[in-house]
Amino acid sequence: MTIEISAAPPSHALEALGVVAGYGGKTILRQLDLRIRAGEIYALLGANGAGKTTALSLFLGFVAPTSGQVRVHGVDPVAQPGEARRHIAYIPENVALYEHLTARENVAYLLDLAGQNDGPDAIARALAAAGLDTAAFDRRVGGFSKGMRQKVAIALALARKVPALLLDEPTSGLDPQATAEFNRLLQLLRAQGVAILMVTHDLLSAADVADRIGFLDAGLLVEEVAAEGDDRFDVRALHRRYAGQITPSEQPA
Repeated sequence: MTIEISAAPPSHALEALGVVAGYGGKTILRQLDLRIRAGEIYALLGANGAGKTTALSLFLGFVAPTSGQVRVHGVDPVAQPGEARRHIAYIPENVALYEHLTARENVAYLLDLAGQNDGPDAIARALAAAGLDTAAFDRRVGGFSKGMRQKVAIALALARKVPALLLDEPTSGLDPQATAEFNRLLQLLRAQGVAILMVTHDLLSAADVADRIGFLDAGLLVEEVAAEGDDRFDVRALHRRYAGQITPSEQPA
């Protein structure tokens, strides 16, 4: 009798170890060390040009490091991009959905592209868990607000059950109520063991939901702060740290 022993899952869902990377001969990230565990929300903050988007591109396999290692659930996203992306959901700043399809149809189609064929009941449960109003399930997304589009994207992430989620400026353009609702959804994903990396300018939202906050400055991860106690973070201290990185011309609108 043959006994199959399944490999233990990697200790970190997302890893960048000593990564140097850039574009067109220009170095952007310098010795980036970043490890995000299952069930952890990590917020990466920094000025424009600090390398936040490049960090996301590393995990998506769009940028190859010139040195160091990148792993997504133990998989090299450059050597095995298709396999690595099977373990990731990615929500860009402006969620790209098929405007002429309904919310339900978008999730069904995108799941099919990922090789997953969920029935209508499972898709409805994911949309409901993401907080989308039932009346919107069968409406075309062309008329959806940004917050509603994000709920469809979160529903897709919930349905796919991936171990890692990447977010690019997820609360940009959201009002405080929509931001609070989005953060609630991130906590739901965290409770399911999803590792979440969000790059953001929104310090208050990051402090509200993140387990750790990292500050990226000119491609260097210069500081990490972990949530602690009931107050989680000293927001004033975080603001002083963050404001020190950003010149007035770089302040987000």
